[in-house]
Amino acid sequence: MFGSIGMLVISNVFMTIAWYGHLKNHQNTTLYKVILISWLIAFVEYCFQVPGNRLGAQYFTLPQLKVIQEVITMTVFAIFAIFYMKVPLTKNFLFATLCLVGAVFFMFRDRA
Repeated sequence: MFGSIGMLVISNVFMTIAWYGHLKNHQNTTLYKVILISWLIAFVEYCFQVPGNRLGAQYFTLPQLKVIQEVITMTVFAIFAIFYMKVPLTKNFLFATLCLVGAVFFMFRDRA
């Protein structure tokens, strides 16, 4: 179970870098180069994401796995946005976090 979550965290780090990393320092890089580099990074992401989901499917339902993935995605993105992209922390981060906590509660409440 924790192996799958760890793999999903790693995959989301690569995904976030592939999708958004070029926005900070590569504005003058040609688009085709940025796309190619992003695809290469995304390949590494998929090398963790696919087995992570396969392992997770042994422990969680498909909807639960999706909610876990979304929580991981938003957590990794928030850390990336705040510390790498220097996006200021606002109350909207708090509200979005509360919504994710609610999604986790409702998705897992029958499991307890």
